Amino acid sequence: MAGAIAAAEITGLVLAGGRGSRMGGIDKGLQNFNGVPLAMNAVTRLGQQVGRIMVNANRNLPTYASFGAPVWPDGLADYAGPLAGFLIGLEHCETPYLLTVPCDTPLFPLDLASRLAGALAAADAEIAMVDAPEAIAAADAAPVRRPQPVFCLLRKTLLDSLLRFTQDGGRKIDAWTAQHRTVLVPFGRAGDAPDAFFNANTLAELHALEASR
Repeated sequence: MAGAIAAAEITGLVLAGGRGSRMGGIDKGLQNFNGVPLAMNAVTRLGQQVGRIMVNANRNLPTYASFGAPVWPDGLADYAGPLAGFLIGLEHCETPYLLTVPCDTPLFPLDLASRLAGALAAADAEIAMVDAPEAIAAADAAPVRRPQPVFCLLRKTLLDSLLRFTQDGGRKIDAWTAQHRTVLVPFGRAGDAPDAFFNANTLAELHALEASR
């Protein structure tokens, strides 16, 4: 078993570089949740759990920079998806580990980093990934669980692997993570918020989530 991972060894990366196509092309990370832009909410929430924080964004870079964290646009062309964010994050990460979160899941757990780090160390894995209910389930329905690959704790040493994968045209997270020792970390257990990993893909979903709090 590897040793424990301290918060100071982890850099957090907020993924806000998408097109926002399901929100009509608007910049999703700048939409408000309880009066705070989604990306700023994520910076604050994740910043409590890690040693350093940065943002991946491709538009409105001065606005993102005003949130108090370094901002890095994709190095891959044409909005290549979350792996482009992973890649730029690993390239600029100065700690042994990188933890990624999307900007559109405003209620992700405040113990996310510690639980992923504990599981990664215990399994001596290269990647720790959240496994959680996909959405808020109806009271009489069984929760649908699946991996949440954009909530990922990665070893910095994976940079060369991801660089090769993306240079070869790879864009799917699961195709890349399948090449490495990955531990799935269960969330959604007793005491966990049922909406912790609810991602707002549309403005209507974002406003409904805000109204439910």
